[in-house]
Amino acid sequence: MGAVVEPKVFLLGETQSNQDGINQLLEHFGVSDWSSDAESSAELLTEIYGRSCYRSFGTTLNPNVTRVRKTNSDYIENTLQKGDGSIFEHVTANFFFADVSRVFTHELVRHRVGSAMSQESLRYARLTDINWYAPTVIKEDDEAMKIYMSKMEELSKLQIELADMFELDQEDKSFTVKKEATSAFRRLAPMGVATNIGWSANMRTIRHVIEMRTHPGAEEEIRFVFAKVAEIAISRWGNIFADYNKEIVDGLPWYTTSNRKV
Repeated sequence: MGAVVEPKVFLLGETQSNQDGINQLLEHFGVSDWSSDAESSAELLTEIYGRSCYRSFGTTLNPNVTRVRKTNSDYIENTLQKGDGSIFEHVTANFFFADVSRVFTHELVRHRVGSAMSQESLRYARLTDINWYAPTVIKEDDEAMKIYMSKMEELSKLQIELADMFELDQEDKSFTVKKEATSAFRRLAPMGVATNIGWSANMRTIRHVIEMRTHPGAEEEIRFVFAKVAEIAISRWGNIFADYNKEIVDGLPWYTTSNRKV
Protein backbone atom coordinates (compact mmCIF):
# COMPACT_ATOMS: atom_id res chain seq x y z
CA MET A 1 0.00 0.00 0.00
CA GLY A 2 2.88 2.35 -0.59
CA ALA A 3 6.31 2.73 0.95
CA VAL A 4 9.05 5.19 1.75
CA VAL A 5 11.38 5.47 -1.26
CA GLU A 6 14.68 7.18 -1.99
CA PRO A 7 15.15 9.26 -5.16
CA LYS A 8 17.28 7.64 -7.85
CA VAL A 9 19.35 9.25 -10.61
CA PHE A 10 20.08 7.57 -13.94
CA LEU A 11 22.26 8.90 -16.76
CA LEU A 12 20.55 7.76 -19.97
CA GLY A 13 22.64 9.48 -22.61
CA GLU A 14 24.98 12.27 -23.58
CA THR A 15 26.18 14.11 -26.68
CA GLN A 16 28.63 12.03 -28.71
CA SER A 17 31.28 13.42 -31.05
CA ASN A 18 31.58 12.44 -34.71
CA GLN A 19 35.25 11.87 -35.46
CA ASP A 20 34.76 11.95 -39.25
CA GLY A 21 33.21 15.39 -39.02
CA ILE A 22 35.92 16.57 -36.64
CA ASN A 23 38.63 15.38 -39.05
CA GLN A 24 36.94 17.23 -41.91
CA LEU A 25 36.75 20.42 -39.85
CA LEU A 26 40.41 20.22 -38.86
CA GLU A 27 41.36 19.68 -42.50
CA HIS A 28 39.28 22.71 -43.43
CA PHE A 29 41.18 24.78 -40.86
CA GLY A 30 44.50 23.38 -42.09
CA VAL A 31 45.38 21.71 -38.80
CA SER A 32 44.81 18.05 -39.61
CA ASP A 33 47.49 17.03 -37.13
CA TRP A 34 45.72 18.65 -34.15
CA SER A 35 44.52 16.28 -31.44
CA SER A 36 43.16 16.47 -27.92
CA ASP A 37 43.71 14.35 -24.85
CA ALA A 38 40.07 14.79 -23.83
CA GLU A 39 38.64 11.64 -22.24
CA SER A 40 35.01 12.23 -23.22
CA SER A 41 33.03 13.61 -26.13
CA ALA A 42 31.69 16.34 -23.87
CA GLU A 43 35.17 17.59 -23.03
CA LEU A 44 36.40 17.23 -26.61
CA LEU A 45 33.51 19.15 -28.16
CA THR A 46 33.72 21.86 -25.52
CA GLU A 47 37.39 22.34 -26.39
CA ILE A 48 36.80 22.34 -30.15
CA TYR A 49 34.01 24.92 -29.97
CA GLY A 50 36.13 27.07 -27.69
CA ARG A 51 39.26 26.91 -29.82
CA SER A 52 37.25 27.72 -32.95
CA CYS A 53 36.31 31.09 -31.43
CA TYR A 54 39.96 32.21 -31.33
CA ARG A 55 41.40 29.89 -33.99
CA SER A 56 43.62 28.59 -31.22
CA PHE A 57 44.22 25.06 -32.47
CA GLY A 58 47.81 26.18 -32.80
CA THR A 59 49.89 29.30 -33.41
CA THR A 60 49.58 29.33 -37.21
CA LEU A 61 45.91 30.19 -37.73
CA ASN A 62 45.67 33.51 -35.89
CA PRO A 63 48.63 35.91 -35.83
CA ASN A 64 47.39 37.25 -32.49
CA VAL A 65 47.85 33.83 -30.91
CA THR A 66 51.47 33.16 -29.99
CA ARG A 67 50.95 30.35 -27.48
CA VAL A 68 48.22 27.84 -26.76
CA ARG A 69 47.26 25.60 -23.88
CA LYS A 70 48.20 22.06 -24.77
CA THR A 71 45.87 19.88 -22.70
CA ASN A 72 42.11 19.64 -22.51
CA SER A 73 42.17 20.14 -18.75
CA ASP A 74 44.29 23.31 -19.01
CA TYR A 75 42.10 24.69 -21.77
CA ILE A 76 38.83 24.11 -19.93
CA GLU A 77 40.28 25.30 -16.62
CA ASN A 78 41.22 28.60 -18.24
CA THR A 79 37.76 28.92 -19.77
CA LEU A 80 36.11 28.34 -16.40
CA GLN A 81 38.36 30.91 -14.76
CA LYS A 82 37.44 33.50 -17.38
CA GLY A 83 33.72 32.68 -17.08
CA ASP A 84 33.25 31.97 -20.79
CA GLY A 85 30.26 29.71 -20.30
CA SER A 86 28.70 29.62 -23.77
CA ILE A 87 30.92 26.80 -25.04
CA PHE A 88 29.49 24.51 -22.36
CA GLU A 89 26.04 24.83 -23.92
CA HIS A 90 26.93 22.65 -26.92
CA VAL A 91 26.96 19.41 -24.94
CA THR A 92 23.89 17.84 -23.36
CA ALA A 93 23.37 15.05 -20.84
CA ASN A 94 20.15 13.09 -20.42
CA PHE A 95 19.15 12.21 -16.85
CA PHE A 96 16.17 10.39 -15.43
CA PHE A 97 14.98 11.01 -11.88
CA ALA A 98 12.90 8.20 -10.40
CA ASP A 99 10.93 8.11 -7.14
CA VAL A 100 11.08 11.87 -6.71
CA SER A 101 8.21 13.82 -5.21
CA ARG A 102 6.03 16.44 -6.85
CA VAL A 103 7.68 18.86 -4.43
CA PHE A 104 10.94 18.09 -6.23
CA THR A 105 9.51 18.35 -9.75
CA HIS A 106 7.80 21.67 -9.00
CA GLU A 107 11.20 23.06 -8.05
CA LEU A 108 13.06 21.43 -10.95
CA VAL A 109 10.76 22.85 -13.65
CA ARG A 110 11.77 26.36 -12.61
CA HIS A 111 15.10 25.70 -14.34
CA ARG A 112 13.89 26.08 -17.92
CA VAL A 113 16.92 27.62 -19.64
CA GLY A 114 19.08 25.05 -21.42
CA SER A 115 16.97 22.09 -20.35
CA ALA A 116 14.10 19.82 -21.38
CA MET A 117 11.73 17.80 -19.19
CA SER A 118 9.28 14.95 -19.63
CA GLN A 119 7.27 14.14 -16.53
CA GLU A 120 5.09 11.15 -15.68
CA SER A 121 1.48 12.21 -16.20
CA LEU A 122 -0.87 11.38 -13.36
CA ARG A 123 -3.70 12.24 -15.72
CA TYR A 124 -2.94 9.02 -17.57
CA ALA A 125 -0.88 6.93 -15.12
CA ARG A 126 -3.27 5.72 -12.42
CA LEU A 127 -1.96 5.47 -8.89
CA THR A 128 -2.33 2.16 -7.06
CA ASP A 129 0.27 2.68 -4.35
CA ILE A 130 1.42 6.01 -3.01
CA ASN A 131 5.14 5.82 -2.44
CA TRP A 132 6.79 8.84 -0.91
CA TYR A 133 10.03 10.48 0.18
CA ALA A 134 10.42 10.99 3.93
CA PRO A 135 12.29 14.19 4.83
CA THR A 136 14.83 13.92 7.64
CA VAL A 137 12.72 16.00 10.02
CA ILE A 138 9.99 13.35 9.72
CA LYS A 139 12.27 10.28 9.73
CA GLU A 140 13.90 11.40 12.96
CA ASP A 141 10.56 11.59 14.78
CA ASP A 142 8.87 8.22 15.39
CA GLU A 143 5.46 9.74 16.03
CA ALA A 144 5.65 11.87 12.91
CA MET A 145 6.58 8.81 10.84
CA LYS A 146 3.58 6.92 12.18
CA ILE A 147 1.28 9.77 11.18
CA TYR A 148 2.87 10.08 7.73
CA MET A 149 2.67 6.34 7.03
CA SER A 150 -0.91 6.14 8.26
CA LYS A 151 -2.05 9.00 6.03
CA MET A 152 -0.18 7.70 2.99
CA GLU A 153 -1.78 4.29 3.48
CA GLU A 154 -5.21 5.91 3.68
CA LEU A 155 -4.60 7.81 0.47
CA SER A 156 -3.38 4.65 -1.28
CA LYS A 157 -6.51 2.80 -0.21
CA LEU A 158 -8.64 5.69 -1.42
CA GLN A 159 -7.13 5.47 -4.91
CA ILE A 160 -8.00 1.76 -5.07
CA GLU A 161 -11.51 2.27 -3.64
CA LEU A 162 -12.30 4.94 -6.22
CA ALA A 163 -10.97 2.79 -9.05
CA ASP A 164 -13.21 -0.07 -7.85
CA MET A 165 -16.18 2.26 -7.52
CA PHE A 166 -15.81 3.37 -11.14
CA GLU A 167 -14.98 -0.20 -12.26
CA LEU A 168 -11.94 1.03 -14.14
CA ASP A 169 -10.50 -2.45 -14.53
CA GLN A 170 -13.51 -3.75 -16.43
CA GLU A 171 -12.60 -4.76 -19.97
CA ASP A 172 -15.35 -2.63 -21.50
CA LYS A 173 -14.12 0.61 -19.94
CA SER A 174 -12.81 2.97 -22.57
CA PHE A 175 -9.47 4.68 -22.18
CA THR A 176 -11.26 8.03 -22.21
CA VAL A 177 -13.31 7.08 -19.15
CA LYS A 178 -10.20 5.77 -17.39
CA LYS A 179 -8.35 8.96 -18.21
CA GLU A 180 -11.10 11.21 -16.88
CA ALA A 181 -11.40 9.22 -13.66
CA THR A 182 -7.64 9.01 -13.17
CA SER A 183 -7.38 12.76 -13.64
CA ALA A 184 -9.99 13.23 -10.91
CA PHE A 185 -8.31 10.79 -8.52
CA ARG A 186 -4.92 12.53 -8.75
CA ARG A 187 -6.39 15.48 -6.90
CA LEU A 188 -6.31 13.29 -3.82
CA ALA A 189 -2.63 12.48 -4.24
CA PRO A 190 -0.26 14.38 -1.94
CA MET A 191 2.56 16.66 -3.09
CA GLY A 192 4.93 14.09 -1.64
CA VAL A 193 3.81 11.27 -3.96
CA ALA A 194 6.74 9.58 -5.71
CA THR A 195 6.81 10.18 -9.44
CA ASN A 196 9.30 10.18 -12.33
CA ILE A 197 10.73 12.86 -14.58
CA GLY A 198 13.27 12.94 -17.39
CA TRP A 199 15.64 15.91 -17.44
CA SER A 200 18.09 16.82 -20.18
CA ALA A 201 20.37 19.82 -19.88
CA ASN A 202 23.52 21.31 -21.33
CA MET A 203 26.69 21.43 -19.24
CA ARG A 204 26.32 25.11 -18.43
CA THR A 205 22.85 24.52 -17.02
CA ILE A 206 23.96 21.41 -15.13
CA ARG A 207 26.68 23.44 -13.45
CA HIS A 208 24.22 26.19 -12.56
CA VAL A 209 21.62 23.85 -11.08
CA ILE A 210 24.21 21.88 -9.08
CA GLU A 211 25.49 25.11 -7.57
CA MET A 212 21.96 26.35 -6.83
CA ARG A 213 20.38 23.14 -5.61
CA THR A 214 23.14 21.63 -3.49
CA HIS A 215 23.31 24.88 -1.53
CA PRO A 216 22.37 24.38 2.15
CA GLY A 217 19.47 26.79 1.68
CA ALA A 218 17.86 24.54 -0.93
CA GLU A 219 15.17 21.96 -0.10
CA GLU A 220 16.48 18.65 1.22
CA GLU A 221 15.24 16.32 -1.50
CA ILE A 222 16.53 18.38 -4.40
CA ARG A 223 19.86 18.74 -2.59
CA PHE A 224 20.02 14.95 -2.34
CA VAL A 225 19.25 14.46 -6.04
CA PHE A 226 21.66 17.05 -7.39
CA ALA A 227 24.43 15.80 -5.15
CA LYS A 228 24.02 12.55 -7.10
CA VAL A 229 24.01 14.47 -10.40
CA ALA A 230 27.24 16.15 -9.30
CA GLU A 231 28.86 12.81 -8.50
CA ILE A 232 28.04 11.53 -11.98
CA ALA A 233 29.18 14.74 -13.67
CA ILE A 234 32.50 14.89 -11.83
CA SER A 235 33.31 11.25 -12.52
CA ARG A 236 32.25 11.33 -16.19
CA TRP A 237 33.23 14.83 -17.36
CA GLY A 238 36.00 15.57 -14.89
CA ASN A 239 37.60 18.53 -16.65
CA ILE A 240 34.30 20.41 -16.97
CA PHE A 241 33.63 20.03 -13.24
CA ALA A 242 37.21 19.96 -11.95
CA ASP A 243 36.85 23.30 -10.17
CA TYR A 244 34.17 22.04 -7.78
CA ASN A 245 34.80 21.81 -4.05
CA LYS A 246 32.69 19.53 -1.87
CA GLU A 247 31.62 20.30 1.68
CA ILE A 248 29.17 18.32 3.81
CA VAL A 249 26.50 20.52 5.39
CA ASP A 250 23.61 19.03 7.36
CA GLY A 251 24.57 15.58 6.10
CA LEU A 252 24.43 16.47 2.40
CA PRO A 253 27.12 17.59 -0.08
CA TRP A 254 27.38 21.23 -1.08
CA TYR A 255 29.31 21.87 -4.30
CA THR A 256 30.93 25.25 -4.80
CA THR A 257 33.50 26.80 -7.12
CA SER A 258 35.93 29.66 -6.66
CA ASN A 259 35.29 30.65 -10.27
CA ARG A 260 32.63 33.17 -11.13
CA LYS A 261 29.42 31.99 -12.70
CA VAL A 262 29.96 30.72 -16.24
